[in-house]
Amino acid sequence: MAAANEDVLDIEASAEDRFEETMDDAEDTANNTNPNAKRKGRGFKSQSNSHYTLSATGDASPDAPQRSVEGWIVIARNIHEEAAEEDVLDKFSEYGDVRNLHLNLDRRTGYVKGYALIEYDSKEEALAAVEKGSGEDLLGQTLSVDWAFVHGKKSIHKR
Repeated sequence: MAAANEDVLDIEASAEDRFEETMDDAEDTANNTNPNAKRKGRGFKSQSNSHYTLSATGDASPDAPQRSVEGWIVIARNIHEEAAEEDVLDKFSEYGDVRNLHLNLDRRTGYVKGYALIEYDSKEEALAAVEKGSGEDLLGQTLSVDWAFVHGKKSIHKR
């Protein structure tokens, strides 16, 4: 038989407990201009600060060269499929000290894919490669040399 004085666990929360506001909730509401606005994504970024502008060259114009993390990189196209790394290195060493050279090979055939990425320390060396290297001949094919990274037009993503 149950005694009338037994302790009873109150599972129901009182109305005051259900609507209690924490300090974090109050700060979030105070910082948000519209409390009913939908907030999605990390950090609830606004559109105004989502794009950063950083120019290593001082030029913000479209198609201006942009420095990579390690140096100035140019891309050479229309490289003969049987060209060796030494051939490309010898050709582009004429314009300056080549810091790094990447010649991509096709896995299936083993031949060069037709382009190379050449990295220079200084912008002047890379600029010389772009200006003087375009139109040059390498193993019977005319090269096309351009900047690998350029400032593009700013795109505005609307969702």
